Amino acid sequence: VFFAISIVILVFSFYAFLTKGFNAGIDFKGGSITEVAYDKAPDIETIKNILSKAEFSGARVQMAGQSSVIVETRALSEIDHQNILKALSLDGYKMEEKRFSSIGPIIGKELRSKAWMAIVMVILGIVLFIAYAFRHVSEPISSWKYGAITTLTLLHDIIVPAGIFVWMGKEVDTLFVVALLSIMGISVHDTIVVFDRIRENLKNKVSNDFSTTVGMSLRQTFTRSINTSLTVMLVLAILFFYGPASTKDFSLILWIGIFVGTYS
Repeated sequence: VFFAISIVILVFSFYAFLTKGFNAGIDFKGGSITEVAYDKAPDIETIKNILSKAEFSGARVQMAGQSSVIVETRALSEIDHQNILKALSLDGYKMEEKRFSSIGPIIGKELRSKAWMAIVMVILGIVLFIAYAFRHVSEPISSWKYGAITTLTLLHDIIVPAGIFVWMGKEVDTLFVVALLSIMGISVHDTIVVFDRIRENLKNKVSNDFSTTVGMSLRQTFTRSINTSLTVMLVLAILFFYGPASTKDFSLILWIGIFVGTYS
């Protein structure tokens, strides 16, 4: 039943990848981010209309807190930077620029390739470490199989939250990659705890039947794993609802990933 649930969710995730695709952020496709703060809450639609008239059509405008606005555009030159600041200077409002960053498409492509490399290297490192750590536990399962199982689990635990994130139309940036790497770390932590208990029970010969030993090991670690995950998920939920806008998507995908990892 539970394998069937995972298969259905994985199929849904791949369907989201194929139909919607990744909404690459400025970090990966290049562009500029301008964040300004006003002395009172501005009207988003007014800002969008002004930017459109100022030849910044297609700009993504979103609120950050109660009175700050984040504008994402194509890569801007210094002249364009000053022009967009003039456009954002609304009548009757005091405005202050909080940050400006611009990334070219070449740098964005390099960051994208490095992100994939980081994920692959982390998975490879984890597999090699587990195969080494469990090298003395070769009966009845070879040590490398522990690493292979961990790899499948990690792929499951990052594909599902990534698919949900893509389906929701969220932007994929470097924080998204950091979240996936964090999910992998937390997920493999739970997996190693279970494997380590299996190793101890095998050494202590608590049962001559391997499946009985595994079942006993799982029961002995269930409470610890669930309590640990629930504690982190509670913190992330508070961060999502009460934290700054810049960390909402980060805390959301971490929450989903930890939930999926605990389930797996």
